[in-house]
Amino acid sequence: MDRVSSFDEPLKKLLGGATAKVMAEHLDLHTVGDLLHHYPRRYEERGKLTALADLPLDEHVTVVAQVADARILMFNNGRGKRLEVTLTDGSGRLQLVFFGHGVHKPHKELLPGRQAMFAGKVSVFNRKMQLAHPTYQLLDASDADEATEAVDAFAGRLLPIYPACKQLDSWRIAKAVDAVLPSAQDAVDPLPASLREGRGFTPLPEALLKVHRPQTKADIEDAKARLKWDEAFVLQVALARRRYADTQLPAAARRPVADGLLDAFDAKLPFTLTEGQEKVSKEIFDDLATEHPMHRLLQGEVGSGKTMVALRAMLTVVDAGGQAAMLAPTEVLAQQHHRSITEMMGELAGNWGLWREAPLDEGRRSGDGRALGGSDRGTKVVLLTGSMGMAARRQALLDLVTGEAGIVIGTHALIEDKVQFHDLGLVVVDEQHRFGVEQRDALRSKGKQPPHLLVMTATPIPRTVAMTVFGDLETSVLDQLPAGRSPIASHVVPAKDKPHFLSRAWERVREEVENGHQAYVVCPRIGDDAEEAEGKGGKKAKAKKAAPEEDPEKRPPLAVLEIADELRKGALAGLSVEVLHGRMHPDDKDDVMRRFAAGDVDVLVATTVIEVGVNVPNATAMVIMDADRFGVSQLHQLRGRVGRGSAPGLCLLVSEAHEASPARARLSAVAATLDGFELSRIDLEQRREGDVLGQAQSGVRSSLRMLTVIDDEEVIAAAREEAVAVVAADPELEHLPELRTVLAALLDKDREEYLDKG
Repeated sequence: MDRVSSFDEPLKKLLGGATAKVMAEHLDLHTVGDLLHHYPRRYEERGKLTALADLPLDEHVTVVAQVADARILMFNNGRGKRLEVTLTDGSGRLQLVFFGHGVHKPHKELLPGRQAMFAGKVSVFNRKMQLAHPTYQLLDASDADEATEAVDAFAGRLLPIYPACKQLDSWRIAKAVDAVLPSAQDAVDPLPASLREGRGFTPLPEALLKVHRPQTKADIEDAKARLKWDEAFVLQVALARRRYADTQLPAAARRPVADGLLDAFDAKLPFTLTEGQEKVSKEIFDDLATEHPMHRLLQGEVGSGKTMVALRAMLTVVDAGGQAAMLAPTEVLAQQHHRSITEMMGELAGNWGLWREAPLDEGRRSGDGRALGGSDRGTKVVLLTGSMGMAARRQALLDLVTGEAGIVIGTHALIEDKVQFHDLGLVVVDEQHRFGVEQRDALRSKGKQPPHLLVMTATPIPRTVAMTVFGDLETSVLDQLPAGRSPIASHVVPAKDKPHFLSRAWERVREEVENGHQAYVVCPRIGDDAEEAEGKGGKKAKAKKAAPEEDPEKRPPLAVLEIADELRKGALAGLSVEVLHGRMHPDDKDDVMRRFAAGDVDVLVATTVIEVGVNVPNATAMVIMDADRFGVSQLHQLRGRVGRGSAPGLCLLVSEAHEASPARARLSAVAATLDGFELSRIDLEQRREGDVLGQAQSGVRSSLRMLTVIDDEEVIAAAREEAVAVVAADPELEHLPELRTVLAALLDKDREEYLDKG
């Protein structure tokens, strides 16, 4: 137990309250183990200057550089003074600035020729990159006590640069690491001895010493290879145990029924299913026919027909006497799914007027999931959301518990305790990344036995991410678009550099409408400042309005309400322009979407509530304002709302970002390809791992500090293979107590039951 408690020891016992508090609040580091797993971001070689030309704007950085020049300037008629210091690395320069009482010490110490580490937030002033009031640590002034300590602290040629924060610089983190580094000898090794020996891994204590205090670059590579494997293997064991536990649960087999609801539905389809849809449907039907719950991820391109595949699975379950529930992340998406599914089913979805009006004794058959007044083989499809009126909600709950409704589509409202099912056989979760494991399990617990689970995501996922985030699910991929889908042309519109391009964009929208089509305009913000002010004390909204005058580069994002008003009065005057956003009343949102789908609205100005699930084949054009403020995958999703019919689609990405900026490079990548899997790789390369893994790993602490899912595919695949073998041989890990210990530390305290949950 001593070995474990050493890693679990609170940092405040070793480092003092102030440092430990900053580490806990700003870096999420609480124990000795947390700090030992807080690895250097990079390493600097003593005497080699950092490349200053590549510093990221608005980020907190640590640089090693040499002072080229230092001078004091007076201002305010001599009442104020500032110190300007110029750093160099031979190819680029960076300016430091100190004001007021902060001038004296750096003026004495930062002399030309001195080398030091500097930390601060990169900003721009007078077109020059600068650090205002940076903290620094001298590295080459041997006559100063502080510099001597610095040299001692960073003994060896390689200086570790740690992920830091404004309140705690890299070198102070390094000193803290020195204080806890002896505890590395107590590290609990999660890898089985046979795996360690078979792959020739460095012992874990040695790997921790090498990663924090390397003597050579080979030390760093040895340590990284070992620590990446630890992260990949432990996570894959967690997922493998979950998969194994799922296979041990009982479930009711839901086999297709001849001449049932599914056959009736297929017979009336006006098109032929794609080969991909047929293949994936067979995989799902095979899973549904087993007496263990299906756990399958259905992913595919935008518009590849995932909803059709999911609906056919739901109809199969209804045929087999069960019920199916589809969980959507937003009311707009739930309503859209409800509308599209009832339209696809036609008379098989029942006659809603008779359903509402006819009493039970007029022929409605309780519990058989069939609809009165519809087809003999129909079933009732109900909607359940949090904003429904009491009467409609009460009726929906009654339909579910009695079995009258074979299919229910809803939001988080489906998870509430009062929602009960007659016999829940299948749960379909749409847009999995917006739901945690807990929500998935809460709905699945409502079945008499664990229901089958189909998870859908409209965002194509690289194989490595699928293995890491959705490793507890089998994966099906739809990579084929249905026949009749049209190509989508995408272009970047540089509104600032070439304003006439934006004018032409609005002309193109008008042309599409004149040709009988419709258009979307997407904005990042709603723009109801008064309402925002009420919710935020009023100050934030005022500050936002002042920003454009103070700094045009930092204006607030363009807003739906403002852009809609401008378009009605200007470029799109005379057209029917409506708005859609998340703060509208659900009935109003539904009304707008219905009228847009019916063709009564020419242009819909919306937030990202239309990102997924919205299907209006007549909409052919989309203009995305401030497109650089959206992520790559989000832009791809939005673009997928057009080109859904026979007419070609057009997507215009409007941006004021500079041509050479990373933001414009992102937009150019989106415009250059319609391949969502390729874009997902680009997206992942540009984002932090935690952004990708965080929510989907719900229940698991952010565990990937060394592993990079986009670059370490071989490690992840090999770790998964080893993990599956380990769990198959010893599901409870009875013979691997060290692995159990590390696994327990990975799980949140509130989720200790995570691995055992079905």
